[in-house]
Amino acid sequence: MTAQHDAPHDLVGIGIGPFNLSLAALADGLPQQGVDRLATVFYDQRRDFRWHPGLLLDGATLQVPFLADLVTLADPASPWTFLSYLKHKERLYPFYFAEQFHIQRAEYDAYCRWVAGRLPGLHFGHQVDAVRWNPERDLFEVDYTQLDTDGEAEALGRTYTRNLVLGIGTAPYVPEPLRPLADAPTVPVIHSAEYLDNRARILGAGHVTVIGSGQSGAEVFLDLLRNRPAGRERLTWLARTPSFAPMEYSKLGLEHFTPDYTRYFHDLPEPVRDRLVPAQWQLHKGIDTATIAAIHEELYRRTLHGGWPDTVLTPGVTVRTAGRVATTQVELHLEHAQQGTRSRLTTDAVVLATGYKERPLTSLFAGLDPYMRKDSSGRPRIDDRYRMILDPSVSGTVFVQNGERHTHGVGTPDLGLAAWRSAAILNTLTGKEPYPQPHRTAFTTFGLEQRNPARPHRAVNLRPLVEHP
Repeated sequence: MTAQHDAPHDLVGIGIGPFNLSLAALADGLPQQGVDRLATVFYDQRRDFRWHPGLLLDGATLQVPFLADLVTLADPASPWTFLSYLKHKERLYPFYFAEQFHIQRAEYDAYCRWVAGRLPGLHFGHQVDAVRWNPERDLFEVDYTQLDTDGEAEALGRTYTRNLVLGIGTAPYVPEPLRPLADAPTVPVIHSAEYLDNRARILGAGHVTVIGSGQSGAEVFLDLLRNRPAGRERLTWLARTPSFAPMEYSKLGLEHFTPDYTRYFHDLPEPVRDRLVPAQWQLHKGIDTATIAAIHEELYRRTLHGGWPDTVLTPGVTVRTAGRVATTQVELHLEHAQQGTRSRLTTDAVVLATGYKERPLTSLFAGLDPYMRKDSSGRPRIDDRYRMILDPSVSGTVFVQNGERHTHGVGTPDLGLAAWRSAAILNTLTGKEPYPQPHRTAFTTFGLEQRNPARPHRAVNLRPLVEHP
């Protein structure tokens, strides 16, 4: 049975992760300042809200302060703040005395679940299949499948909307040499996103290899280390990066995650942006210093009675190829970048802390592809207001959440910019300013010239070294 909803929405959201949940929460705060309530609906194919469930390890904390919740940095008075959640749960005083600026990851997940369970217009168990532009109705068509509790198709539906917001997030990335092994039933080769579901199996393996130098790799390695017997750890930790480096967390370094830097980055030429993103890996792919300290402390503790733990930690290593040995082991073919040497490693289990990649839009947006404007690398062009640049014949707007790193920089997946970006989208959508944006957010002035200068101030008075004609 196909259900068709003829009354168009103002906004349809595809995907309900933290970023579209932030947008839904702030949209729920309308009407205000002369802005009418928006007709919104959000779809997600999962049965309920889930945020990195495989990495909700005991004690693991967010790498951003609790103020980086869904709404606070845009609307501290919202009923959907983290503090409102604590008050509702009668935990405000315990949190006050705990003096924790960085909350546990599991608590953030519980907070988002609390919001998702109370906001109207969120439809889980709905898989969006296709999006098209209907020039006759001057609207977007959104086709979806309603799923039952087993994930099977239950009903088909179609809805219409004036605007879309894409928030489908990222998918776990498995390096090419290891993809054929990831589905092997006899040897556990898993992504860290599935770690908790497979933790018992991994802990029971003879030798375990963790690949990846970021926070996820460090947390998985630490968890394995703490739960394997001294002297018989049998753990190897490999990484492509030159070192197991700490994340850049200096106060001025953090200003790369401000709206000021986002605007500066967007104004840079495309080739410059493409060179910058990989060079800034330590801003978002490093390891929290407390986690590094905990790993070193655990390793040191195991030397107190003589001997060294049975662990190998080697950065600067690339996995060239991989294959199965019989049916119970994996052989990794390794290359060390600086030495130019190669080696082999046989292991009983592999955890891939190899990060995430943006999900492709090929199938979902095939109907919009003729209207999309792309850059020299075939990526969607996205303007400074998070709008996908489409053919002028399309009067509707497609906003993008967490799919614009190539145009907006390293802060794209950062939770600290969620509320600001959601507010920017709603301000653009309504043509008003229900959520006033700050004129300046960083002490750093990025660049000698700014196309969108901040509020004038006397602290900086810079001129280009070479005058333009």
